[in-house]
Amino acid sequence: MSELRDYEEWHKAYDDPDSGLSWRLRTVRGFIEEVLDHHAGPIRILSSCSGDGRDLLEVLQRRSDAERVRATLIELHPDIAQRARRAAETTGANVEVRTADAGLSDSYQDGVPADLVLLIGIFGNICDADLGRLIGTAPQFCEPGATLLWSRGRHPQDRNVLVRELFVEAGFVEVDYIWKDIATLPAVGVVRYQGKPESLVTGQRLFTFLR
Repeated sequence: MSELRDYEEWHKAYDDPDSGLSWRLRTVRGFIEEVLDHHAGPIRILSSCSGDGRDLLEVLQRRSDAERVRATLIELHPDIAQRARRAAETTGANVEVRTADAGLSDSYQDGVPADLVLLIGIFGNICDADLGRLIGTAPQFCEPGATLLWSRGRHPQDRNVLVRELFVEAGFVEVDYIWKDIATLPAVGVVRYQGKPESLVTGQRLFTFLR
């Protein structure tokens, strides 16, 4: 943890409504709302490297049907994970916040397969080999027909063409891809899993954060 950026300080960028993080947050929340509106009945949600869960949890706090949601949030930073737990208590949903390394496949046991998967704030912090490995593993997180949200800034090196190609190779179809020409050039993608069910393979290192 000591070699990574100060994520407590980094989260303060959300306080600036004009920041790339704030734009990403609003965008992700909008897509979460759309999925919840169009998915009838119980829904399972997975959020990897979830931070304090403000994207998902604040959406659930506003909804009258949150009780049908079962969510698993995985966050390594203990203080940030604890903030997510406190917020989860006000949602009415069944939310488990795991203080665990999302880079290890074991951390996802009993939390998948999900109908909505959030891979937000990960792709810009890992190497290309890990990027391919994580996207190749993503079908193990998904029910057939599941929606997956991902994000990656386009600065300083835009690898999002590669990201979009890797998702197609893994059995996903692209539903949407939007970006904003501000500061970090943030982008958010939406894909839907069209492949067959895949069982979670445990004991695997999926990715390691570089910063």
